[in-house]
Amino acid sequence: MNYAELANAGVLDQPVYEPGKPIEYVAREYGLKPEAIAKLASNENPFGPSPKAVEAIHAAAAHSHLYPDGGCLDLRQAIARARGLTPESIVIGNGSNEIIELLGHAFLRPGVEVVMGTQAFIVYKLVAKLFGATPVEVPMKDFAHDLKAMRAAVTERTRLLFVASPNNPTGIANQEGELLDLAASLPEHVIFCFDEAYAEYLETAPDLRAAIEAGHKVIGMRTFSKIYGLGGLRVGYGYGDPELIALLQRVRQPFNVNSLAQAAALAALGDDAFVSSCRRSNEVGREQLVAGLEALGYRVWGGQANFVLCQIGNGLQAFQALQAEGIIVRPLAPYGMPEFVRITIGTPAENERLLEAVGRYARAPIEEGVG
Repeated sequence: MNYAELANAGVLDQPVYEPGKPIEYVAREYGLKPEAIAKLASNENPFGPSPKAVEAIHAAAAHSHLYPDGGCLDLRQAIARARGLTPESIVIGNGSNEIIELLGHAFLRPGVEVVMGTQAFIVYKLVAKLFGATPVEVPMKDFAHDLKAMRAAVTERTRLLFVASPNNPTGIANQEGELLDLAASLPEHVIFCFDEAYAEYLETAPDLRAAIEAGHKVIGMRTFSKIYGLGGLRVGYGYGDPELIALLQRVRQPFNVNSLAQAAALAALGDDAFVSSCRRSNEVGREQLVAGLEALGYRVWGGQANFVLCQIGNGLQAFQALQAEGIIVRPLAPYGMPEFVRITIGTPAENERLLEAVGRYARAPIEEGVG
C-alpha cells in the first residue's frame, strides 16, 4: 500500500494553502537583489517590528536553551490588563491561525457546518474541511460580510460562524452595532468567531466584549503579525468565556509559542507610540495607493486594513508582470476573484514604485497589441 492509501479520509481532497513567495525566492528567480524586492503580498508591516520587541528578542535569546513558559502567563496577564480581560479568558496561539485550528479540534467533525463569507479568509474553509465539517459560504455584499444573510444560513448543524472585520482579502469592516446584534441573535449551539487580525488599524475597533459578558458564545481573535510587525514569530491570541478558553487549552499543544515570540509580543503590546505611528503612516499610504491606482483607470477598494483591493483585469497576469519587476502582490483567484489583486500598503517609496510598475503594466497591452 502507498501512503495515500494509508491516509485518513479527506486528506487527499484537502486544499493546500499557498503563501506568497519569499523575497529570496523571487530574487533568485528573476536575478534581482533581495533588497530590491518590494513584498506587498502578505500584509506585513513595511516599517518592521516594534523596536521594543526587537530589544526584548535580543534579551530573551540568551535563555533559548530553556523551554518557554508553556502557559504564556506573563503575556496573558499583560493582554488582560491592556484589554480589560482576565488571564483565564485568554489563550495564546502560534499566530491567530492556531486559534482557528484549536476551534476545529474542539468543535468540528463530520456532519456539522461552518458559516463564512465567500471572500473571507480562506483558512476558515481549510480548517472546516480538515476536520470533515461542511463549509457554508455566504455571498458577500459589496465585499463586506452580509450579516443578515449569514444569520439566515445558520442551521441546527452550524457550530462555528466566522466574521473578520476588517475582512481579508477585501478590507471592508462591519459596524459594532450590527456585529453585536448578530452575536445576540445566534442560537446557543453556534460560536461566533470574530477575527480581529487588523483591528489595530482602526481608530476605534468594534468591541464584542459586552456580548461575551452577556453570555453569548463569542470568541475574539487577534494577532501580533500585522501592525506589531511580528509575523515571523507567529504569535496571536483568542479571548472569550473562560469555559470556552479552557476547552481550547485542552487541545493546545504544549509549548506552542516560543520564548522569543512571547518576549517580543509582551514588549510590543506596550509600544503604543509605534502602533500609532504605523496606523498614521498606513492611512497616508492608503490614500497614495487608492489615488494612484484610480488615476491609472483601475477600480480600487481602499478598505480599513493595511492593504487595498484592486480590480486589475487578469490578476495572475498582473502578479507575474509585477513580480518580474521585483514587486510581489497577491492574486486572488483562490478566493474566486481572478480579476483582482490584493496590495499591501507599503512605505511611500514602495507605494510609488508599485504605482509606476502598474502604470507600465497598464500600457503594455496597448503597446503590444494584446487585448
